[in-house]
Amino acid sequence: MVKNSVFLTAFMAFAFSLSVHAGVKVDQAAPDFELVNETGNTVKLSDYQGKYVVLEWTNHLCPYVQKHYDSGNIPQLQSKYTEQDVVWLQVISSAEGKQGHVDAEKAVALNEERNSEPSHVLFDPEGDVGKLYGAKTTPHMYIINPEGDLKYAGAIDSIKSANPADIEKATNYVDVSLTSLMAGKDVENKLTAPYGCSVKYKS
Repeated sequence: MVKNSVFLTAFMAFAFSLSVHAGVKVDQAAPDFELVNETGNTVKLSDYQGKYVVLEWTNHLCPYVQKHYDSGNIPQLQSKYTEQDVVWLQVISSAEGKQGHVDAEKAVALNEERNSEPSHVLFDPEGDVGKLYGAKTTPHMYIINPEGDLKYAGAIDSIKSANPADIEKATNYVDVSLTSLMAGKDVENKLTAPYGCSVKYKS
């Protein structure tokens, strides 16, 4: 009976992780998209073929996002990897009138205040790209390799809380995954259940 219970729990967790990422599949080609950035220019994912790309769904009013920005965790990751030629794309899918929706001027000001330096801030107010990728939470993280394949999708780290004190105790899945990939190794945990605030889609 115990074994059956353990199996059921594991199966439900696996099924949940699959449903979370219904829009994309790990180890397959990441869907191309184009969005307008903070300078009004169009950015296409395929423009960065040949480079590692991180997609970070964000909402500056979400306590889970604030945990990782106020502590400096995400800004430090951005700095560490953009210096290694990784493209870091912040994606805002909050619809107009909903929590986290900002214009370009506000987005730039927020990043300046937080010492955050993503490669681009991308605006997805209709939610089309967020839904294409199955983005459920803020933060929700994705890593794409130079060949254009999705290699990681899920949580930023292993402790699901809004407490900054948990950051040092957690396994940072983004850091660990990028380190492995850039060393020519496979990602150990390719798919994890994201945690945070729900993405504030238009509908």
